[in-house]
Amino acid sequence: MARYTGPSCRLCRREGSELFLKGERCYTDKCAIKRRSYPPGQHGQGRIKVSDYGVQLREKQKVRRIYGILENQFRGYFETADRMKGVTGENLLFILERRLDNVAYRLGFATSRDEARQLVRHGHFTLNGKKVNIPSLQVKAGDVLQLREKSRKVAAISESLEGVVRRGIPQWLELDKDAFKGTVKAMPVREDITMPIQEQLIVELYSK
Repeated sequence: MARYTGPSCRLCRREGSELFLKGERCYTDKCAIKRRSYPPGQHGQGRIKVSDYGVQLREKQKVRRIYGILENQFRGYFETADRMKGVTGENLLFILERRLDNVAYRLGFATSRDEARQLVRHGHFTLNGKKVNIPSLQVKAGDVLQLREKSRKVAAISESLEGVVRRGIPQWLELDKDAFKGTVKAMPVREDITMPIQEQLIVELYSK
């Protein structure tokens, strides 16, 4: 499977904003973009004129990298969102938010989406009582995601749950920390997505 294996912090610097790809490190002074807020590379500190297309492309790349999605799958999500009722850009974000790996991250079981994806793939969770290992699975209202009994002693998961207060849990999700489970109370709305995303730019890019 194709995937990015380079430095995560380089991606944040390239997009010019914190993408929170490195878990707890992103909340400390060690965050690369706080120390070097310019793009990586030899000409990173130079003045670069960006076209309208360039702005749209960077926004699309930023959202792809936030959620850890490859181009073909991201394009497929956009086409699905375009066929749905409502605003295409918001529909796209809702699809991304409803991914199982993102829900596991949002509930605090992992410090990053990459970590959450790995936990899902390794079978650490059940969904509505059944073992699940598909990170891209779309959750729906009423679904219950729970950590399996044998996984509750994993130190990294316990530490992540202790630090979830810093990130906060969106209103469409509910965490029962003692039972190691989270419930999807409703579908996400635009106000639940607090990352600085301009989804209309992505719609404009794919509509060319």
